[in-house]
Amino acid sequence: MKPQPIRRWDRETALMAWVAGCASVFSFIYYFRHGDILLYGDAVAHINIARRVFDSRTPGLLQLGTVWLPLPHLLMIPFLLSGTLWKIGAGGSIPSMVAYVLGTLGIFRLVRQALDWPRTGTSAAVAAWGAAVIYAANPNLIYLQTTAMTESLYLALFIWAAVYLGEFVQDTCSGERRDKTTSRLMKCGCCLAGACLTRYDGWFVAVAMCMAVLVIAMRRRPKDKQERSELYRNVRNFILLAASGPVFWLAYNAIVYRNPLEFANGPYSAKAIELRSSNPSHPGKHDLPVAFSYFLKSAEMNLGPENGQKLWVLFALAGTLVCVIGKAGSTGWLQTGRSEEPAGCRHYWPLLLLWVPLPFYVLSVAYGAIPIFMPVWWPFSYYNVRYGLELLPAFAVFSALAIYFAAKLARSRTIGIVVTMGALIFAIASYATVWRNPVSFREAFINSRSRIGLERELASFLRGLPPDSDLLMHLGSHVGAVQDAGIPLKRIINEGNHRTWKQPVDNEGLWERALADPARYADYVIAFEGDPVSTEVQKQGLFSLAVIHVSGQPKATVYQTRVSPGNQPR
Repeated sequence: MKPQPIRRWDRETALMAWVAGCASVFSFIYYFRHGDILLYGDAVAHINIARRVFDSRTPGLLQLGTVWLPLPHLLMIPFLLSGTLWKIGAGGSIPSMVAYVLGTLGIFRLVRQALDWPRTGTSAAVAAWGAAVIYAANPNLIYLQTTAMTESLYLALFIWAAVYLGEFVQDTCSGERRDKTTSRLMKCGCCLAGACLTRYDGWFVAVAMCMAVLVIAMRRRPKDKQERSELYRNVRNFILLAASGPVFWLAYNAIVYRNPLEFANGPYSAKAIELRSSNPSHPGKHDLPVAFSYFLKSAEMNLGPENGQKLWVLFALAGTLVCVIGKAGSTGWLQTGRSEEPAGCRHYWPLLLLWVPLPFYVLSVAYGAIPIFMPVWWPFSYYNVRYGLELLPAFAVFSALAIYFAAKLARSRTIGIVVTMGALIFAIASYATVWRNPVSFREAFINSRSRIGLERELASFLRGLPPDSDLLMHLGSHVGAVQDAGIPLKRIINEGNHRTWKQPVDNEGLWERALADPARYADYVIAFEGDPVSTEVQKQGLFSLAVIHVSGQPKATVYQTRVSPGNQPR
Protein backbone atom coordinates (compact mmCIF):
# COMPACT_ATOMS: atom_id res chain seq x y z
CA MET A 1 0.00 0.00 0.00
CA LYS A 2 1.37 3.40 -0.97
CA PRO A 3 1.85 5.57 2.12
CA GLN A 4 -0.13 8.77 2.24
CA PRO A 5 1.95 11.96 2.06
CA ILE A 6 2.21 14.02 5.20
CA ARG A 7 0.08 17.14 4.92
CA ARG A 8 1.68 20.56 5.24
CA TRP A 9 -0.41 21.25 8.34
CA ASP A 10 1.04 18.17 10.01
CA ARG A 11 4.60 19.17 9.14
CA GLU A 12 4.06 22.69 10.47
CA THR A 13 2.47 21.39 13.65
CA ALA A 14 5.33 18.94 14.23
CA LEU A 15 7.90 21.69 13.66
CA MET A 16 6.09 24.05 16.03
CA ALA A 17 5.92 21.33 18.69
CA TRP A 18 9.63 20.63 18.27
CA VAL A 19 10.58 24.31 18.59
CA ALA A 20 8.36 24.82 21.65
CA GLY A 21 9.63 21.59 23.22
CA CYS A 22 13.25 22.65 22.81
CA ALA A 23 12.49 26.07 24.31
CA SER A 24 10.76 24.39 27.24
CA VAL A 25 13.56 21.93 27.98
CA PHE A 26 16.42 24.38 27.58
CA SER A 27 14.73 27.00 29.78
CA PHE A 28 14.05 24.37 32.42
CA ILE A 29 17.70 23.35 32.44
CA TYR A 30 18.74 26.99 32.75
CA TYR A 31 16.47 27.82 35.67
CA PHE A 32 17.05 24.46 37.36
CA ARG A 33 20.83 24.91 37.29
CA HIS A 34 20.38 28.32 38.90
CA GLY A 35 18.09 26.87 41.60
CA ASP A 36 15.09 28.94 40.54
CA ILE A 37 12.24 26.48 39.88
CA LEU A 38 11.14 26.47 43.54
CA LEU A 39 11.23 30.22 44.18
CA TYR A 40 7.45 30.54 44.33
CA GLY A 41 6.10 29.38 47.68
CA ASP A 42 2.92 28.37 45.87
CA ALA A 43 4.92 26.07 43.59
CA VAL A 44 6.39 24.30 46.62
CA ALA A 45 2.93 24.01 48.14
CA HIS A 46 1.44 22.56 44.93
CA ILE A 47 4.15 19.89 44.80
CA ASN A 48 3.66 18.84 48.39
CA ILE A 49 -0.14 18.81 48.21
CA ALA A 50 0.21 16.32 45.36
CA ARG A 51 2.83 14.32 47.27
CA ARG A 52 0.64 14.10 50.38
CA VAL A 53 -1.99 12.14 48.45
CA PHE A 54 0.20 9.03 48.75
CA ASP A 55 2.96 10.11 51.19
CA SER A 56 1.16 10.90 54.44
CA ARG A 57 0.03 9.46 57.75
CA THR A 58 -3.47 9.71 56.33
CA PRO A 59 -3.05 9.35 52.54
CA GLY A 60 -5.91 9.80 50.12
CA LEU A 61 -7.59 12.32 47.85
CA LEU A 62 -8.76 14.39 50.81
CA GLN A 63 -5.18 15.61 51.07
CA LEU A 64 -5.93 17.76 48.01
CA GLY A 65 -7.51 20.31 50.35
CA THR A 66 -10.05 22.90 49.34
CA VAL A 67 -8.69 26.27 48.19
CA TRP A 68 -6.64 25.16 45.20
CA LEU A 69 -8.41 23.22 42.49
CA PRO A 70 -7.31 19.58 42.10
CA LEU A 71 -6.35 18.97 38.46
CA PRO A 72 -2.77 20.36 38.59
CA HIS A 73 -2.03 18.25 41.68
CA LEU A 74 -3.51 15.11 40.14
CA LEU A 75 -1.37 15.57 37.03
CA MET A 76 1.78 15.94 39.13
CA ILE A 77 1.28 12.78 41.18
CA PRO A 78 2.77 10.26 38.69
CA PHE A 79 5.97 12.32 38.47
CA LEU A 80 6.22 12.85 42.23
CA LEU A 81 6.26 9.12 42.96
CA SER A 82 9.99 9.51 42.47
CA GLY A 83 11.56 10.83 45.66
CA THR A 84 14.28 12.54 43.62
CA LEU A 85 11.85 14.39 41.33
CA TRP A 86 9.92 15.45 44.43
CA LYS A 87 12.96 16.73 46.29
CA ILE A 88 14.36 18.76 43.40
CA GLY A 89 10.91 19.95 42.30
CA ALA A 90 11.16 18.71 38.71
CA GLY A 91 8.16 16.42 39.14
CA GLY A 92 5.91 19.45 39.46
CA SER A 93 7.43 21.13 36.41
CA ILE A 94 6.70 18.38 33.87
CA PRO A 95 2.92 18.99 33.51
CA SER A 96 3.59 22.73 33.15
CA MET A 97 6.18 22.12 30.44
CA VAL A 98 3.88 19.83 28.47
CA ALA A 99 1.08 22.40 28.79
CA TYR A 100 3.41 25.13 27.50
CA VAL A 101 3.99 23.17 24.30
CA LEU A 102 0.27 22.43 23.90
CA GLY A 103 -0.61 26.07 24.51
CA THR A 104 1.82 27.17 21.81
CA LEU A 105 0.28 24.70 19.36
CA GLY A 106 -3.16 25.97 20.34
CA ILE A 107 -2.26 29.59 19.53
CA PHE A 108 -0.85 28.47 16.19
CA ARG A 109 -3.98 26.53 15.31
CA LEU A 110 -6.32 29.23 16.59
CA VAL A 111 -4.90 31.91 14.30
CA ARG A 112 -4.49 29.53 11.38
CA GLN A 113 -8.08 28.35 11.40
CA ALA A 114 -9.38 31.89 11.86
CA LEU A 115 -7.37 33.36 8.99
CA ASP A 116 -6.96 30.53 6.57
CA TRP A 117 -10.00 28.30 6.78
CA PRO A 118 -10.31 25.96 4.93
CA ARG A 119 -7.29 26.43 2.68
CA THR A 120 -3.65 27.20 3.36
CA GLY A 121 -1.81 30.39 2.53
CA THR A 122 1.62 31.86 3.14
CA SER A 123 0.46 35.10 4.76
CA ALA A 124 -1.86 33.29 7.15
CA ALA A 125 0.92 30.84 8.02
CA VAL A 126 3.26 33.74 8.83
CA ALA A 127 0.59 35.30 11.07
CA ALA A 128 -0.01 32.00 12.86
CA TRP A 129 3.71 31.49 13.40
CA GLY A 130 4.02 35.08 14.61
CA ALA A 131 1.25 34.66 17.18
CA ALA A 132 2.71 31.36 18.39
CA VAL A 133 6.18 32.89 18.74
CA ILE A 134 4.84 35.92 20.64
CA TYR A 135 3.17 33.48 23.03
CA ALA A 136 5.97 30.95 23.38
CA ALA A 137 8.85 33.43 23.57
CA ASN A 138 7.35 35.48 26.39
CA PRO A 139 10.04 35.45 29.11
CA ASN A 140 7.52 35.36 31.96
CA LEU A 141 5.66 32.37 30.55
CA ILE A 142 8.97 30.64 29.82
CA TYR A 143 9.94 30.97 33.48
CA LEU A 144 6.56 29.96 34.89
CA GLN A 145 6.36 26.84 32.72
CA THR A 146 9.54 25.56 34.41
CA THR A 147 7.78 25.64 37.79
CA ALA A 148 4.84 23.86 39.39
CA MET A 149 2.63 26.96 39.07
CA THR A 150 -0.76 26.56 37.36
CA GLU A 151 -0.62 29.36 34.78
CA SER A 152 0.85 27.29 31.95
CA LEU A 153 -1.68 24.46 32.35
CA TYR A 154 -4.65 26.78 32.60
CA LEU A 155 -3.63 28.83 29.57
CA ALA A 156 -3.30 25.67 27.46
CA LEU A 157 -6.81 24.51 28.41
CA PHE A 158 -8.25 27.99 27.86
CA ILE A 159 -6.61 28.31 24.44
CA TRP A 160 -7.76 24.91 23.24
CA ALA A 161 -11.31 25.60 24.41
CA ALA A 162 -11.21 28.71 22.20
CA VAL A 163 -9.76 26.64 19.32
CA TYR A 164 -12.56 24.08 19.41
CA LEU A 165 -15.24 26.72 19.86
CA GLY A 166 -13.94 28.61 16.84
CA GLU A 167 -13.88 25.43 14.76
CA PHE A 168 -17.41 24.59 15.93
CA VAL A 169 -18.58 27.99 14.68
CA GLN A 170 -16.84 27.54 11.32
CA ASP A 171 -18.18 23.99 10.87
CA THR A 172 -21.70 25.05 11.79
CA CYS A 173 -21.60 27.94 9.33
CA SER A 174 -20.26 25.86 6.45
CA GLY A 175 -22.68 22.99 6.95
CA GLU A 176 -20.10 20.35 7.92
CA ARG A 177 -21.25 16.90 8.99
CA ARG A 178 -23.13 17.01 12.28
CA ASP A 179 -20.85 14.40 13.85
CA LYS A 180 -17.89 16.69 13.17
CA THR A 181 -19.50 19.74 14.78
CA THR A 182 -20.57 17.61 17.74
CA SER A 183 -17.00 16.42 18.21
CA ARG A 184 -15.70 20.02 18.24
CA LEU A 185 -18.28 21.02 20.82
CA MET A 186 -17.55 18.10 23.13
CA LYS A 187 -13.80 18.72 22.94
CA CYS A 188 -14.43 22.35 23.88
CA GLY A 189 -16.51 21.18 26.84
CA CYS A 190 -13.74 18.84 28.00
CA CYS A 191 -11.20 21.67 27.87
CA LEU A 192 -13.54 23.92 29.83
CA ALA A 193 -14.08 21.21 32.46
CA GLY A 194 -10.31 20.89 32.80
CA ALA A 195 -9.88 24.66 33.03
CA CYS A 196 -12.56 24.81 35.73
CA LEU A 197 -10.60 22.25 37.75
CA THR A 198 -7.33 24.16 37.33
CA ARG A 199 -8.09 27.80 38.16
CA TYR A 200 -11.23 29.68 39.12
CA ASP A 201 -10.76 31.84 36.03
CA GLY A 202 -12.09 28.85 34.15
CA TRP A 203 -15.50 29.16 35.80
CA PHE A 204 -15.91 32.64 34.33
CA VAL A 205 -14.67 31.49 30.92
CA ALA A 206 -17.05 28.51 30.97
CA VAL A 207 -20.03 30.79 31.56
CA ALA A 208 -18.96 33.07 28.70
CA MET A 209 -18.46 30.21 26.25
CA CYS A 210 -21.71 28.50 27.22
CA MET A 211 -23.57 31.74 26.58
CA ALA A 212 -21.83 32.04 23.21
CA VAL A 213 -22.88 28.52 22.20
CA LEU A 214 -26.45 29.19 23.31
CA VAL A 215 -26.56 32.31 21.12
CA ILE A 216 -25.26 30.30 18.15
CA ALA A 217 -27.89 27.62 18.68
CA MET A 218 -30.71 30.14 19.01
CA ARG A 219 -29.67 32.08 15.90
CA ARG A 220 -29.18 29.01 13.74
CA ARG A 221 -32.40 27.18 14.64
CA PRO A 222 -32.43 24.57 11.82
CA LYS A 223 -35.78 24.19 10.10
CA ASP A 224 -35.59 20.42 10.18
CA LYS A 225 -37.08 19.25 13.46
CA GLN A 226 -34.69 16.32 13.89
CA GLU A 227 -31.64 18.45 13.14
CA ARG A 228 -32.86 21.13 15.53
CA SER A 229 -33.44 18.55 18.26
CA GLU A 230 -29.95 17.12 17.76
CA LEU A 231 -28.36 20.58 17.94
CA TYR A 232 -30.14 21.43 21.18
CA ARG A 233 -29.17 18.06 22.66
CA ASN A 234 -25.52 18.68 21.79
CA VAL A 235 -25.66 22.14 23.34
CA ARG A 236 -27.20 20.69 26.49
CA ASN A 237 -24.48 18.04 26.72
CA PHE A 238 -21.82 20.69 26.16
CA ILE A 239 -23.16 22.87 28.96
CA LEU A 240 -23.38 19.88 31.32
CA LEU A 241 -19.80 18.92 30.47
CA ALA A 242 -18.51 22.46 30.99
CA ALA A 243 -20.41 22.74 34.29
CA SER A 244 -19.17 19.39 35.59
CA GLY A 245 -15.97 20.90 37.01
CA PRO A 246 -17.61 23.57 39.19
CA VAL A 247 -20.43 21.21 40.21
CA PHE A 248 -17.91 18.56 41.27
CA TRP A 249 -15.90 21.05 43.33
CA LEU A 250 -18.95 22.50 45.05
CA ALA A 251 -20.16 18.98 45.87
CA TYR A 252 -16.72 17.97 47.14
CA ASN A 253 -16.59 20.96 49.49
CA ALA A 254 -20.15 20.38 50.65
CA ILE A 255 -19.50 16.72 51.47
CA VAL A 256 -16.02 17.02 52.97
CA TYR A 257 -16.17 20.45 54.64
CA ARG A 258 -19.94 20.79 55.13
CA ASN A 259 -19.71 24.06 53.21
CA PRO A 260 -19.93 24.18 49.39
CA LEU A 261 -18.13 27.55 49.41
CA GLU A 262 -15.34 26.53 51.78
CA PHE A 263 -12.77 27.45 49.12
CA ALA A 264 -14.21 30.99 48.95
CA ASN A 265 -14.97 31.82 52.58
CA GLY A 266 -13.13 29.18 54.63
CA PRO A 267 -10.09 29.80 56.88
CA TYR A 268 -7.60 29.29 54.03
CA SER A 269 -9.47 31.32 51.39
CA ALA A 270 -8.17 34.54 49.85
CA LYS A 271 -10.85 36.44 51.75
CA ALA A 272 -9.72 35.03 55.11
CA ILE A 273 -6.06 35.71 54.31
CA GLU A 274 -6.87 39.33 53.48
CA LEU A 275 -8.78 39.77 56.74
CA ARG A 276 -5.81 38.38 58.70
CA SER A 277 -3.36 40.75 57.02
CA SER A 278 -2.19 43.90 58.76
CA ASN A 279 -3.73 46.04 56.00
CA PRO A 280 -6.83 44.37 54.54
CA SER A 281 -7.25 47.14 51.95
CA HIS A 282 -5.48 47.16 48.59
CA PRO A 283 -5.49 49.28 45.42
CA GLY A 284 -8.67 48.72 43.45
CA LYS A 285 -10.74 47.33 46.29
CA HIS A 286 -14.36 48.34 45.59
CA ASP A 287 -13.03 50.56 42.78
CA LEU A 288 -13.48 49.10 39.28
CA PRO A 289 -11.51 51.76 37.33
CA VAL A 290 -8.48 51.36 39.60
CA ALA A 291 -8.80 47.57 39.54
CA PHE A 292 -8.89 47.74 35.73
CA SER A 293 -5.78 49.93 35.66
CA TYR A 294 -3.81 47.63 37.96
CA PHE A 295 -4.65 44.45 36.10
CA LEU A 296 -3.98 45.95 32.68
CA LYS A 297 -0.67 47.34 33.95
CA SER A 298 0.31 43.91 35.26
CA ALA A 299 -0.44 42.49 31.80
CA GLU A 300 1.73 45.17 30.19
CA MET A 301 4.59 44.45 32.58
CA ASN A 302 4.48 40.79 31.57
CA LEU A 303 4.97 41.81 27.93
CA GLY A 304 7.93 44.14 27.95
CA PRO A 305 9.74 47.19 29.29
CA GLU A 306 7.99 50.43 30.17
CA ASN A 307 8.77 52.22 26.89
CA GLY A 308 7.17 49.52 24.73
CA GLN A 309 4.15 48.43 26.73
CA LYS A 310 1.65 50.84 25.17
CA LEU A 311 2.63 49.72 21.69
CA TRP A 312 1.65 46.16 22.62
CA VAL A 313 -1.73 47.47 23.76
CA LEU A 314 -2.12 49.44 20.52
CA PHE A 315 -1.42 46.34 18.40
CA ALA A 316 -3.87 44.23 20.40
CA LEU A 317 -6.62 46.85 20.23
CA ALA A 318 -6.12 47.23 16.47
CA GLY A 319 -6.42 43.47 15.97
CA THR A 320 -9.50 43.38 18.17
CA LEU A 321 -11.12 46.19 16.20
CA VAL A 322 -10.57 44.27 12.96
CA CYS A 323 -12.26 41.22 14.43
CA VAL A 324 -15.22 43.27 15.57
CA ILE A 325 -15.94 45.12 12.32
CA GLY A 326 -14.41 43.06 9.52
CA LYS A 327 -14.65 39.68 7.75
CA ALA A 328 -11.62 39.13 5.52
CA GLY A 329 -12.42 37.95 2.03
CA SER A 330 -16.16 38.55 2.45
CA THR A 331 -16.42 42.29 3.08
CA GLY A 332 -15.40 45.05 0.75
CA TRP A 333 -13.02 47.05 2.92
CA LEU A 334 -10.74 44.04 3.44
CA GLN A 335 -11.22 42.55 -0.01
CA THR A 336 -7.89 41.25 -1.27
CA GLY A 337 -9.05 40.19 -4.71
CA ARG A 338 -9.37 36.55 -3.72
CA SER A 339 -12.22 34.79 -2.00
CA GLU A 340 -10.94 31.71 -0.21
CA GLU A 341 -14.16 30.68 1.50
CA PRO A 342 -17.93 31.03 1.15
CA ALA A 343 -19.07 34.58 1.81
CA GLY A 344 -19.96 35.22 5.41
CA CYS A 345 -18.34 32.05 6.72
CA ARG A 346 -15.33 33.82 8.21
CA HIS A 347 -16.03 34.30 11.92
CA TYR A 348 -13.57 36.17 14.10
CA TRP A 349 -15.84 36.89 17.02
CA PRO A 350 -14.93 33.70 18.97
CA LEU A 351 -11.42 35.16 19.28
CA LEU A 352 -12.89 37.98 21.37
CA LEU A 353 -13.37 35.46 24.19
CA LEU A 354 -9.60 35.66 24.74
CA TRP A 355 -10.34 38.94 26.54
CA VAL A 356 -12.56 37.23 29.14
CA PRO A 357 -9.75 37.21 31.78
CA LEU A 358 -9.90 41.02 31.77
CA PRO A 359 -13.36 41.40 33.39
CA PHE A 360 -12.73 38.38 35.62
CA TYR A 361 -9.60 39.80 37.21
CA VAL A 362 -10.96 43.33 37.39
CA LEU A 363 -13.92 42.01 39.38
CA SER A 364 -11.62 39.79 41.47
CA VAL A 365 -9.38 42.72 42.42
CA ALA A 366 -12.36 44.96 43.18
CA TYR A 367 -14.56 42.49 45.02
CA GLY A 368 -12.74 39.17 45.39
CA ALA A 369 -9.91 39.91 47.84
CA ILE A 370 -7.30 39.42 45.10
CA PRO A 371 -4.67 42.20 45.36
CA ILE A 372 -2.10 43.00 42.69
CA PHE A 373 1.02 44.91 43.79
CA MET A 374 3.58 46.21 41.30
CA PRO A 375 6.94 47.94 41.81
CA VAL A 376 5.96 50.90 39.60
CA TRP A 377 2.73 51.78 41.43
CA TRP A 378 1.76 52.00 45.09
CA PRO A 379 2.49 50.07 47.32
CA PHE A 380 5.63 49.51 45.17
CA SER A 381 6.08 45.80 45.81
CA TYR A 382 5.51 42.47 44.10
CA TYR A 383 2.39 40.38 44.59
CA ASN A 384 0.34 38.55 41.95
CA VAL A 385 1.97 40.49 39.11
CA ARG A 386 2.01 37.22 37.18
CA TYR A 387 -1.80 37.34 36.89
CA GLY A 388 -1.35 39.73 33.99
CA LEU A 389 0.00 36.80 32.00
CA GLU A 390 -3.58 35.57 31.58
CA LEU A 391 -3.96 38.15 28.80
CA LEU A 392 -0.94 36.85 26.89
CA PRO A 393 -3.09 34.76 24.46
CA ALA A 394 -5.13 37.86 23.61
CA PHE A 395 -2.06 40.01 23.05
CA ALA A 396 -0.35 37.31 20.97
CA VAL A 397 -3.35 36.61 18.74
CA PHE A 398 -4.62 40.15 18.21
CA SER A 399 -1.17 41.64 17.71
CA ALA A 400 -0.51 39.06 14.98
CA LEU A 401 -3.90 39.80 13.41
CA ALA A 402 -3.19 43.54 13.42
CA ILE A 403 0.07 43.01 11.54
CA TYR A 404 -1.56 40.54 9.15
CA PHE A 405 -4.34 42.92 8.16
CA ALA A 406 -1.97 45.90 7.98
CA ALA A 407 0.18 43.94 5.54
CA LYS A 408 -2.92 42.91 3.55
CA LEU A 409 -4.07 46.53 3.22
CA ALA A 410 -0.64 47.69 2.06
CA ARG A 411 -0.46 48.92 -1.52
CA SER A 412 2.52 46.75 -2.35
CA ARG A 413 4.09 43.49 -1.27
CA THR A 414 7.24 45.35 -0.24
CA ILE A 415 5.35 47.55 2.20
CA GLY A 416 3.66 44.47 3.66
CA ILE A 417 7.03 42.82 4.21
CA VAL A 418 8.40 45.98 5.83
CA VAL A 419 5.40 46.18 8.19
CA THR A 420 5.80 42.53 9.16
CA MET A 421 9.55 42.81 9.73
CA GLY A 422 9.12 45.98 11.78
CA ALA A 423 6.62 44.25 14.07
CA LEU A 424 8.95 41.27 14.39
CA ILE A 425 11.89 43.49 15.35
CA PHE A 426 9.75 45.25 17.95
CA ALA A 427 8.65 41.94 19.53
CA ILE A 428 12.23 40.63 19.65
CA ALA A 429 13.55 43.86 21.16
CA SER A 430 10.74 43.99 23.72
CA TYR A 431 11.34 40.45 24.94
CA ALA A 432 15.12 40.72 24.79
CA THR A 433 15.03 43.74 27.10
CA VAL A 434 13.33 41.79 29.89
CA TRP A 435 14.72 38.32 29.15
CA ARG A 436 17.27 38.22 31.97
CA ASN A 437 14.91 39.56 34.60
CA PRO A 438 11.20 39.07 33.72
CA VAL A 439 8.74 40.54 36.21
CA SER A 440 7.23 37.18 37.22
CA PHE A 441 10.71 35.90 38.01
CA ARG A 442 11.49 39.05 40.01
CA GLU A 443 8.26 38.59 41.95
CA ALA A 444 9.26 35.03 42.87
CA PHE A 445 12.87 35.90 43.65
CA ILE A 446 12.23 38.94 45.82
CA ASN A 447 9.41 37.35 47.82
CA SER A 448 11.33 34.10 48.37
CA ARG A 449 14.67 35.27 49.74
CA SER A 450 13.91 35.21 53.45
CA ARG A 451 11.63 32.15 53.19
CA ILE A 452 14.24 30.09 51.38
CA GLY A 453 16.92 31.25 53.81
CA LEU A 454 14.89 29.97 56.75
CA GLU A 455 13.98 26.70 55.04
CA ARG A 456 17.57 25.95 54.10
CA GLU A 457 18.82 26.45 57.63
CA LEU A 458 15.99 24.35 59.05
CA ALA A 459 16.54 21.63 56.43
CA SER A 460 20.21 21.48 57.35
CA PHE A 461 19.28 20.85 60.97
CA LEU A 462 16.56 18.32 60.11
CA ARG A 463 19.00 16.19 58.12
CA GLY A 464 20.84 15.53 61.35
CA LEU A 465 17.80 14.01 63.08
CA PRO A 466 17.51 10.20 63.30
CA PRO A 467 16.08 8.82 60.02
CA ASP A 468 13.28 6.90 61.79
CA SER A 469 12.09 9.71 64.05
CA ASP A 470 8.58 11.18 63.91
CA LEU A 471 7.97 14.91 63.68
CA LEU A 472 5.11 17.25 64.51
CA MET A 473 4.98 20.32 62.26
CA HIS A 474 2.55 22.72 60.62
CA LEU A 475 3.40 22.43 56.91
CA GLY A 476 1.37 25.38 55.67
CA SER A 477 4.16 27.93 55.27
CA HIS A 478 7.47 26.08 55.27
CA VAL A 479 6.97 22.62 53.85
CA GLY A 480 9.95 23.44 51.61
CA ALA A 481 12.29 22.70 54.53
CA VAL A 482 11.02 19.12 54.73
CA GLN A 483 11.23 18.75 50.95
CA ASP A 484 14.77 20.11 50.92
CA ALA A 485 15.78 17.70 53.69
CA GLY A 486 14.19 14.79 51.83
CA ILE A 487 12.12 13.68 54.83
CA PRO A 488 9.10 11.58 53.78
CA LEU A 489 5.85 13.33 54.65
CA LYS A 490 4.51 10.16 56.27
CA ARG A 491 6.98 10.79 59.09
CA ILE A 492 5.39 14.16 59.83
CA ILE A 493 2.16 14.72 61.70
CA ASN A 494 0.67 17.86 60.17
CA GLU A 495 -2.55 19.82 59.74
CA GLY A 496 -3.58 17.52 56.89
CA ASN A 497 -3.91 14.59 59.33
CA HIS A 498 -7.36 15.39 60.62
CA ARG A 499 -10.86 14.47 59.59
CA THR A 500 -12.19 17.53 57.78
CA TRP A 501 -15.78 16.34 57.85
CA LYS A 502 -15.80 16.54 61.65
CA GLN A 503 -17.03 20.07 62.26
CA PRO A 504 -16.32 22.45 63.90
CA VAL A 505 -13.43 20.53 65.53
CA ASP A 506 -12.28 16.92 65.71
CA ASN A 507 -10.70 16.26 69.07
CA GLU A 508 -10.06 12.64 68.09
CA GLY A 509 -8.14 13.48 64.92
CA LEU A 510 -4.44 12.62 64.74
CA TRP A 511 -3.41 16.24 64.34
CA GLU A 512 -5.45 17.41 67.32
CA ARG A 513 -4.29 14.54 69.55
CA ALA A 514 -0.65 15.18 68.67
CA LEU A 515 -1.00 18.88 69.47
CA ALA A 516 -2.51 18.04 72.85
CA ASP A 517 0.20 15.49 73.74
CA PRO A 518 3.28 15.86 71.46
CA ALA A 519 5.47 13.48 73.47
CA ARG A 520 3.08 10.62 72.86
CA TYR A 521 3.09 10.89 69.07
CA ALA A 522 6.31 12.58 67.96
CA ASP A 523 10.02 12.58 68.77
CA TYR A 524 10.56 16.16 67.63
CA VAL A 525 8.39 19.22 67.21
CA ILE A 526 9.07 22.06 64.76
CA ALA A 527 7.22 25.21 65.74
CA PHE A 528 7.09 28.51 63.88
CA GLU A 529 6.27 31.55 65.95
CA GLY A 530 2.53 32.19 65.83
CA ASP A 531 1.48 28.89 64.22
CA PRO A 532 -0.82 26.31 65.94
CA VAL A 533 2.12 24.12 66.96
CA SER A 534 3.92 27.02 68.65
CA THR A 535 0.78 27.96 70.56
CA GLU A 536 0.31 24.44 71.95
CA VAL A 537 3.99 23.70 72.62
CA GLN A 538 4.26 26.68 74.94
CA LYS A 539 1.95 24.78 77.30
CA GLN A 540 4.09 21.63 77.28
CA GLY A 541 7.47 22.82 78.59
CA LEU A 542 9.44 20.82 76.00
CA PHE A 543 13.23 20.85 75.64
CA SER A 544 14.44 23.24 72.93
CA LEU A 545 17.20 21.89 70.68
CA ALA A 546 17.62 24.80 68.27
CA VAL A 547 16.21 28.19 67.44
CA ILE A 548 16.48 29.41 63.85
CA HIS A 549 15.77 33.02 63.06
CA VAL A 550 15.94 34.71 59.65
CA SER A 551 14.99 38.35 59.19
CA GLY A 552 11.50 38.72 57.76
CA GLN A 553 10.37 35.22 58.79
CA PRO A 554 8.83 33.81 61.98
CA LYS A 555 11.30 32.23 64.40
CA ALA A 556 11.54 28.44 64.07
CA THR A 557 12.19 26.31 67.15
CA VAL A 558 12.98 22.60 67.17
CA TYR A 559 11.95 20.73 70.34
CA GLN A 560 12.76 17.23 71.51
CA THR A 561 9.81 15.56 73.16
CA ARG A 562 11.52 12.49 74.61
CA VAL A 563 15.13 11.42 75.03
CA SER A 564 16.33 7.93 74.16
CA PRO A 565 19.56 6.51 72.65
CA GLY A 566 17.86 6.07 69.27
CA ASN A 567 16.61 9.62 68.77
CA GLN A 568 19.64 11.73 69.57
CA PRO A 569 20.49 14.28 66.87
CA ARG A 570 23.67 13.56 64.95
